[in-house]
Amino acid sequence: MEALDRLHTTGATHHRIMVLEVMGRYAGWIALEAAIAGGADVALIPEIPYDINKVASKIENRRKRGKNFSIVVVAEGAKPIGGELTIMGTRDNGAGVDNTKLGGIGQVVAKQLQEMTGLEARNTTLGYMQRGGTPTAFDRVLSTKYGTKAMELALEGKFGTLAVIKNGKLDSVSLEDVVGNNTKIGAVSGNTEESNLRKVTMDDDLVKTARDIGINLGD
Repeated sequence: MEALDRLHTTGATHHRIMVLEVMGRYAGWIALEAAIAGGADVALIPEIPYDINKVASKIENRRKRGKNFSIVVVAEGAKPIGGELTIMGTRDNGAGVDNTKLGGIGQVVAKQLQEMTGLEARNTTLGYMQRGGTPTAFDRVLSTKYGTKAMELALEGKFGTLAVIKNGKLDSVSLEDVVGNNTKIGAVSGNTEESNLRKVTMDDDLVKTARDIGINLGD
């Protein structure tokens, strides 16, 4: 959100398309929430293969209304309809690990949009900067609530569970519900049944909210 706030300044003053590539190999939670919180015009996520022509049309429509800049958030795992993931390289970290190093989709999207719209486009890859920082008051209260709930569960002899917030209240779920069928110690590829990856579904409130406020999802 903070990065998008800053990109708005350059985009508006220099009449540019500002593309922000964020983490999100198989799930678009970061991109989607950042786009909503930061007032982006487009959000491209792994769950929705995008049509670059639809994105360009969104930007053109904004220009017709006198808005000569646009903000585009792209998850690193976003891919075009019928296309593949943009891969920066490969590595060999052992079995069960995603050995494809993603990165570069933001630059690809920026180049395409510049060619299609005639507006200058710049890409920023946020990378690990989005992981760090000082926790907010909300973060600190939430972690404390989780800690006290975990202690309650332990005192009650309820092991093999995880403290969670469900329907706005502290609760617990089994570890199987969290990790799926993963019985291995160590990293497991995030796009397998064993990982139990939670992807954005099309009926999620975030998707509806994004569409309702005019964020283009590339479809």
